[in-house]
Amino acid sequence: MTELSLNEKMTLIQYAIKKYENEEELISKLTLVLSEKDIQRGIDTLIGTQKVRRIGPDVLQNNESHTELPELLENIKPLLEKL
Repeated sequence: MTELSLNEKMTLIQYAIKKYENEEELISKLTLVLSEKDIQRGIDTLIGTQKVRRIGPDVLQNNESHTELPELLENIKPLLEKL
């Protein structure tokens, strides 16, 4: 697993949500680069800060009307492509 800062993890999760809205699929893809604990904590934090919203029981969506996606950092691009 790659060592990422908290902000890098949050950014990766947000871009992964943009790619995979289904929470089950999202978590299975993200476990390639993050621990399940980090994924769950990140999702909960993003929902709590209203950067991500839950649509239905198992669909996540970036709350782009409330906040913009952060800039995609160069070190995260290869990890996102790996998903």
